Amino acid sequence: MALVELIMPKMGESIMEATVLSWLKKEGDTIEQDESVLEVATDKVDTEVPSTHAGIIKEILAKEGEVVEVGKPIAIITTDGDDNDSDQEKNIESVTTTKKEEPAEPVTAEAGNDITSKDKNGRFYSPLVKNIAKEEGIAMTELETISGSGKEGRVTKSDILQYVKNRGTQSVSPSTNGTPTKVATPEPKRASVSISANDEIIEMDRMRKMIAERMVDSKRISPHVTSFVEADVSNVVAWRNKYKKDFKEIEGDTLTFTPLFIEAVVKAIKDYPMINIQVDGDRIIKKKDINIGMAVALPSGNLIVPVIKNADQLNLTGLAKKVNDLARRARANKLSADELSGGTFTISNVGSFGNVMGTPIIVQPQVGIMALGAIVKKPAVVETPNGDAIAIRHKMFLSHSYDHRVVDGSLGGMVVRRVADYLEKFDLNRGMNS
Repeated sequence: MALVELIMPKMGESIMEATVLSWLKKEGDTIEQDESVLEVATDKVDTEVPSTHAGIIKEILAKEGEVVEVGKPIAIITTDGDDNDSDQEKNIESVTTTKKEEPAEPVTAEAGNDITSKDKNGRFYSPLVKNIAKEEGIAMTELETISGSGKEGRVTKSDILQYVKNRGTQSVSPSTNGTPTKVATPEPKRASVSISANDEIIEMDRMRKMIAERMVDSKRISPHVTSFVEADVSNVVAWRNKYKKDFKEIEGDTLTFTPLFIEAVVKAIKDYPMINIQVDGDRIIKKKDINIGMAVALPSGNLIVPVIKNADQLNLTGLAKKVNDLARRARANKLSADELSGGTFTISNVGSFGNVMGTPIIVQPQVGIMALGAIVKKPAVVETPNGDAIAIRHKMFLSHSYDHRVVDGSLGGMVVRRVADYLEKFDLNRGMNS
């Protein structure tokens, strides 16, 4: 028999840790390779973790509710391996038996910003918290003063972001020895909420809390500006009506308007690549890949944004199948963390709720997001060989919110105008698979 470690897997390029939600198996249970053994939550998605080996769960190392770094062991599995593999067993046993006896790692603060995993009191800091501290120039001595709301007083992402927010509004006052000291200004008071006997109190679930935090962060980080354009999409509507039945019969899937809109957005991004950027401090990162996020409403009322990677490399049929697949699996909570990361531009189809327009909030660290309004029949002036005439046309509003730190009104306006142009000039004679 041999012992192997089940480690917390990497679930996306930006995922550094995950919270154990629940164990699907218990100690002593027999498991198969690739069988799900626990459910974890990241800041992007809830997902199940499969076993890397077949065998018996000897010991569970991570308790429910515990935050574990990627790459750290979460369980020990007994497998039908080589009985002579005693060194590996001794190493694993050593880890499990001395885990609670390890002394706290030494703490240094050279150059003011060198932050290790633990402070002098043994409090652990996640890689995400350490990265934020490093970016904000927070030394270990300062990090130690932050109150943590996590397990055993651990500093969470929201704790340090709240601290940074207040830190940025600190004022300077003289101290008794003449050296200026920072004095934190109090947070704005929340509006008082009155609760009567007839009111129902609903606790936010974990996803709603994350959404709320990200929306506030995005408005704090990016000065939002929104440009609007009304587009005549009569050709798009006519083409879809012509092919939607054939598409269903041939491809076995539904042809919605969303892939047609994404195609136009991708073309506009190619024309204006400076909308496909991200901001890193004082640097602008120009993204080569065009990865389109699409907002999907969940049955719970929450929102999730799966990403179509390399959308510019897919034809219309490929886009349609990808859109439908991601939307279905998003609503069934079957997406992986990787499918929710890496977006470079996002669309939100508010028209699916009957809304004519919207002012969407940017998905950080992107700099642009486009809302697609409802398609409505309207009387419009059209040019004919015999002069202007009034005709019934299919119209829709496009709303483009962008980060005014790096995207000026000219670029933001031209991008949404170009999307409208591609929709208005849609070729009625194109084939279904073009």
